[in-house]
Amino acid sequence: MELEIGEEVDLVIGRFTNVGISVLVNDELEGMLYKNEIFQRVREGQKITGFVKFIREDGKIDVSLQPNGFLNKIGENETIILEKLKSLDGGFIGFNDKSNPEDIKYHFKMSKKSFKSAIGGLYRAKLILITEKGIELTNQE
Repeated sequence: MELEIGEEVDLVIGRFTNVGISVLVNDELEGMLYKNEIFQRVREGQKITGFVKFIREDGKIDVSLQPNGFLNKIGENETIILEKLKSLDGGFIGFNDKSNPEDIKYHFKMSKKSFKSAIGGLYRAKLILITEKGIELTNQE
């Protein structure tokens, strides 16, 4: 089976290890989903969509639950943040680029790096303001 980096694949969640979760890729190949890249709850036996991140020399495949690359992730992450802001009365949330990485992971299901990139893009598009206390929607939204 020929796979390419970035390709969407079907995963079956396997056993949990100290580095991540072993997965079955497209019902026939072994893969690894590293725990520092998991931003949602998964359980053994669960079928889920993933993406090929790297193909190792030993034939095993490193996978991710998010599409590879900045351009694929930022649009999705910006949308998540905007929807969260729109759902709140006043369009304000007490998170900014100085917030705790674990809090960001818990509330937004993304890494702090992805969060900072997303709010940076929203700020450049003049959709949000970033303050010491958090982020808020501008009147343009």
